[in-house]
Amino acid sequence: MNGSDFGGPNSTSNETDGAAWPDSNQFELPWWHQLAWTVLFVPMIMVATGGNLIVIWIVMTNKRMRNVTNYFLVNLSIADAMVSTLNVSVNFSYMLTSNWTFGTAYCKISQFVAVLSICASVFTLMAISIDRYIAIIHPLRPRLGRKTTLMIATSIWVVGTILSIPNLIFFTTHTEQFPNGDQRVICYAEWPDGITTNSFQEYVYNVSFMIITYFIPIGLMGFTYAMIGHELWGSQSIGECTQRQLEHIKSKRRVVKMMIVVVTIFAICWLPYHIYFIVTSHMPELTNAPYIQDVYLAFYWLAMSNSMHNPIVYCWMNSRFRQGFKQFFSFVPCINVRTGSLIRREVVTSRYSYSGSPDAHYRIVRNGTVCIPLNHLCADNGRGHLKVPTAHWRQAKKHGIDSSVGEMSSTSFSNTGTVAGESIVMASTSTYSKNSNINCGEGSQKTGLGKNASSAS
Repeated sequence: MNGSDFGGPNSTSNETDGAAWPDSNQFELPWWHQLAWTVLFVPMIMVATGGNLIVIWIVMTNKRMRNVTNYFLVNLSIADAMVSTLNVSVNFSYMLTSNWTFGTAYCKISQFVAVLSICASVFTLMAISIDRYIAIIHPLRPRLGRKTTLMIATSIWVVGTILSIPNLIFFTTHTEQFPNGDQRVICYAEWPDGITTNSFQEYVYNVSFMIITYFIPIGLMGFTYAMIGHELWGSQSIGECTQRQLEHIKSKRRVVKMMIVVVTIFAICWLPYHIYFIVTSHMPELTNAPYIQDVYLAFYWLAMSNSMHNPIVYCWMNSRFRQGFKQFFSFVPCINVRTGSLIRREVVTSRYSYSGSPDAHYRIVRNGTVCIPLNHLCADNGRGHLKVPTAHWRQAKKHGIDSSVGEMSSTSFSNTGTVAGESIVMASTSTYSKNSNINCGEGSQKTGLGKNASSAS
């Protein structure tokens, strides 16, 4: 699958069939066509290469970004950056002039890289969809670890290499001489049963490749994301969700939305490109039609622009990637970067909390226990007691807990002790000692005031 399906193979077939030999290279585009396509291709190559390299930098330099999904996105970015630099840049110049100036070896390498990157991209998208499916539909199953993720990524490249080997074997170059003295070198595939567009083996390969790297993946990803969407948007949870659970669901929805957009763009960008090769295999005469080179360039640009769209989608739909891009371009005066914006906010609400917020100084957990940070308790009021702020007791009373006591004896802190009918449960004993001195400074340990003294133990 390359840009040589017009011109090169047909020149050979024309010579064999006895058709009129052209006086010059009829496939070299007029200068204004070349200028127009250059304006489209050069920015696309720059954004695709630069954007994907920045994505790799963001994930690799921020520990909070190193998760399974982002590792796969790095794998996807490597494939996209590779195809834009090693294939699109040279193939684009070849399609403008229909003259290959990079040698036979790079003719093979360029087409090998093109197919390899397509395989790596689509198989990585499949891996992400399967990982998301398992995480959301079957949350109790073990998640992928770092080693497993790297093994899957390696397997993707191995399978892609196997599917790309025919291009490495069958692509070659051929030099044509024209009556006016001009010459051109074409890079094309010469299969054992014939040249490109006249080879049944190539037709079988193209159809098989399209099924393996397009229709099967699109079908699989459509199914997985449909199930995920039903789970996240269609199902109703039992009982009232906590704020933490709602934020967790919203976070999952944002990631899934982003990946659905990425997959949709992939499907739209690559469909015309695949169809072109199937159609020209059935009707090879189309490769000699007027403006066929412009038609192919349009399909090729659309397919290759998929590499450019992905970093834009990440920046648009993911706040952490957006902040990462801002950090990278922080040297630009108009871009403001928040310090530590890629560090996840620590939420103090419990997984099972009925109420509370990241800014609250207390927490009501499922068994009716009030958890109060020790740094909000004032030690030793002169009688060996700890005075609890009135606001905390008021909140405890609001939730049905007897809060008639405004002080707690520091000698009562034990795993089963009680104060005025309330059990005292220590989350940690590291902040108090035998002489009942409790550090009220920067400690983050919490004291629980529960109802049933017998159950506290």
